[in-house]
Amino acid sequence: MSEVNNRPSVSEEAVRAALRQVVDPEIGMDVVALGLIRELILEPDRSHVKMLLTTPFCPYGPQLLEQVRLTVQDVTGVPTTIEFSPELWDPSMIEEGAAQDWGLFY
Repeated sequence: MSEVNNRPSVSEEAVRAALRQVVDPEIGMDVVALGLIRELILEPDRSHVKMLLTTPFCPYGPQLLEQVRLTVQDVTGVPTTIEFSPELWDPSMIEEGAAQDWGLFY
């Protein structure tokens, strides 16, 4: 495990696990299961997240973006930026099996 600024490096898996605590309140699923996290860049001195929302004008959008930023920053211990992806979300982006678990699609 490498250390920078006396902080152990953090794996992408650990960051994604933490992001499972960020839930879209309208759908009731976490941002990872929904497929909203499109890219994670974890560097020793900064982190960057590219994500999208389920709808372009999601009323919880600003809250979700900030929750994701703060969660990644808390886990990594380095400044984190969020890039809002213009990609359009569709249900096929949900993790395999997650939609059925939540009763969203049959």
